[in-house]
Amino acid sequence: MNGFLTNRILSDVLYGITNGVTIGLVALCLVLIWRSTHILNFAQGPMAMFVTYIGLTQMDHGLGFWPAALICMVVGFLFSGLTERLIVRPLYNKAEINPIVVMVGFFTVLEAVATAIWTNIPRYPVAPFSSINFQAGGSPTALSPLAVFQIVLAVGAMALVTVLFNYTKLGLQLRASALAPEVAKLLGVRVNRLLTLGWSIAGVVGAVAAVVVAINPSGMSPSMMDGIFILGFVAAAIGGLESPLGALVAGVSMGILMQFINDYWNSNYADLVAVLILIVVLMVRPQGLFTKNTARRV
Repeated sequence: MNGFLTNRILSDVLYGITNGVTIGLVALCLVLIWRSTHILNFAQGPMAMFVTYIGLTQMDHGLGFWPAALICMVVGFLFSGLTERLIVRPLYNKAEINPIVVMVGFFTVLEAVATAIWTNIPRYPVAPFSSINFQAGGSPTALSPLAVFQIVLAVGAMALVTVLFNYTKLGLQLRASALAPEVAKLLGVRVNRLLTLGWSIAGVVGAVAAVVVAINPSGMSPSMMDGIFILGFVAAAIGGLESPLGALVAGVSMGILMQFINDYWNSNYADLVAVLILIVVLMVRPQGLFTKNTARRV
């Protein structure tokens, strides 16, 4: 049993799951915003990075990790809501390229401002759990208390989002506001508030993902979310932009696949393989693997 827990294949799977849940959380943010406003937020990574800096740098002044993480989530909620109100809302009913261009520009601005304020020097917030791997028969496994925390956090976030959108009145109103805002208004739904709320909820999930990235050994830097955002976008497209479960499953699967590529082949090809898989999936099933085609009456 001890040999099974420490063998190479299982270690790669466990490392892949640990990395994949972070990818899945970023994909979940994109799914949240898409389901609530039908806009792809290409600034999601830097926005999450920015609020994480605001929260976790408070640890430099003696604040504990959990209060600092709570600040990240509160600021993420407010910052994303303000972004929707001030930057995104004027773009509704405009050409579809407009929100993409604006959010890519916002991406650049946030990273530049973060670099100006906090510099490019990495910071290493103290994690609430040990990153030392569990032992099995005197040999280290590929799982640590910190990794277990990350996995539980990602699964919990996905479950809450799934329940919100599929089993609550609020989730139904969020979807209605995105798909048919005029009809939703006639039915008494406060569409403008719900559009903002959808972005705010995604901001909280994004802050959680960025906190998870920040407490990893690589630390926290203004560009820490760039690579993970790209993989999260790929995972969201593969899983389906309408499916929270698909986002997490695709993210975890991508994390495992990339770990095997890094271990058995060449790490330089990992991103290329991810993009090739995305192309194949979009050719075969454009709506994503976990999103069903639904017929609509016109």
